[in-house]
Amino acid sequence: MKTQYCHAIEGTVTPAMKSASARESVSAETVMSALATGEAVLPCNPAHVRLEPVVAGRLFRTKVNANIGRSAYCSSTGEELLKLLTAVSAGADFVMDLSVGSDLGDIRRSLLAECPLPFGTVPIYEAWSRAGGSMASLTATGLIDVIREQAEQGVDFMTLHAGLLKKHVPMAIRRRLGIVSRGGAILAEWMSTYDRENPLYETWDSIMAICAEHDVTVSLGDGLRPGCLADASDEAQFAELDVLGELVLRCREAGVQAMVEGPGHVPFGQIAMNMEREREVCHGAPFYVLGPVVTDVAPGYDHITSAIGATAAAFHGASLLCYVTPSEHLALPTEDDVRQGIVAYRIAAHAADVARGLPGARDWDDRMADARRSLDWQKQFSLAIDGQTARARYERGRSQEPGDSDHCSMCGRDFCAVRTSGRLREKQ
Repeated sequence: MKTQYCHAIEGTVTPAMKSASARESVSAETVMSALATGEAVLPCNPAHVRLEPVVAGRLFRTKVNANIGRSAYCSSTGEELLKLLTAVSAGADFVMDLSVGSDLGDIRRSLLAECPLPFGTVPIYEAWSRAGGSMASLTATGLIDVIREQAEQGVDFMTLHAGLLKKHVPMAIRRRLGIVSRGGAILAEWMSTYDRENPLYETWDSIMAICAEHDVTVSLGDGLRPGCLADASDEAQFAELDVLGELVLRCREAGVQAMVEGPGHVPFGQIAMNMEREREVCHGAPFYVLGPVVTDVAPGYDHITSAIGATAAAFHGASLLCYVTPSEHLALPTEDDVRQGIVAYRIAAHAADVARGLPGARDWDDRMADARRSLDWQKQFSLAIDGQTARARYERGRSQEPGDSDHCSMCGRDFCAVRTSGRLREKQ
C-alpha cells in the first residue's frame, strides 16, 4: 500500500485530501502540493475507520492537539473516553493517547473506535510498559513489534524519539533540569546502561517500512526539549534538532510523511529564532510544538503561560500546537482540564492565524463584532470559542428584568457605549 505522501508526489488526489480540503475550504490540489513538498502532513491510516482527515501545514489553519491517556496510578478507559469526547466537542483537531501501564491495546482500540480526529501515540511508552520497567527487557525488537501492532490497529501518527543519540546524553545531564521527556529519558538511560546507540535510530529503515505500509505519519520527537527556561536553546536541544533534520529527509526518501516536535519551555524572546531554526534545519517540515511555556513560575496556570508562547510560535512558523492544561507539572489532567487546555489553545491558534493574515481568519472576528454591535447575545454565544462559558457569565450578571437584553451588567443601560454608538449612527 502506498502512502498518501507518495500519492501526492504522483499527482493523485485521494479521498483523504478531498475531505481535508473541504474542512479547510481550500482546493485538494493545494493540499496535494503541500504534501508533495513535505511542508504539510495528512495523517491518515486506512485502518482508522472513523477518521475525518485533517491537514497540518503553514498554508492552512493552525491546528491544536489534545493529549489524553491514563497514568500508571489513575484513570480508566471510561474516563479517557470522556476526555476524548470532551476534546472533540471543544474543537481539538488532533488527539494523542499517552496511556501507560497494562492493556494498552484495549484502551487504544476503544479510543480509536470513537475518535474522528487524527490519532497519535508514543510507542516507547507501550514498549517500556511491556518491559515492566526493566532495561534488560527493553529491546529494539520489542519496539518494532509495538510500532507494527499500533500501525495495524489504526494509529495515524507516532512520536518517535529517534533523534536523541548516545553522544547527546552527556550534554543533557549537564542541564539544570536534565531530560524532561518521558520517552527521551527512557532511551537515554537505556543507551547509557548498555553503551549502545538509540534503537529507534539504528532500526530506522525497518520503522520506515512499517509506516509506509500503513500510512503512518512520523512525528519526530524532541526527547531533549528544554524543561525550564535555563535549558532553552542549548547545545543538547539543537544537537538533537540537527539529527531530526536528517531523519526528515530519510522519511521523505521512504515515502513517509514527517513532522517535527518542538521545544517545551522557551523565553518569549527566543521563540522566533527557534521556529526559524527548525524550518531551516528540518527542510520546511511542519513544526509541532508544546507551548512553549514562557515562564516557569505559574503552576496551575500553565495553559495560560504556554498559550502566550503558542501564539508566538504559530505566528513565527508552527503548524500544530500541542495543548498544555492547568494540571501541567502537577497531575494527570481531568476532563475539565482538557476542555480548558483546548479553549486556551484554540484562542492562541486563531490569534496567530489572524496576525499572519491567513485568508478568511478574521472573518470570524468580524462576525462577532457585528453581533456585538447589534447586541445579539445569542449570535455572540454561537460564535464564541467557548459559548457555554460566555453564556453562563452573561446570565450570571443579568438582572432578569424585562428589556435588559440591550446591555450587560458591566456598564448597564445608561453607560453602554454600544447603545450610545447606535444612537450616534442613527443621527448621521
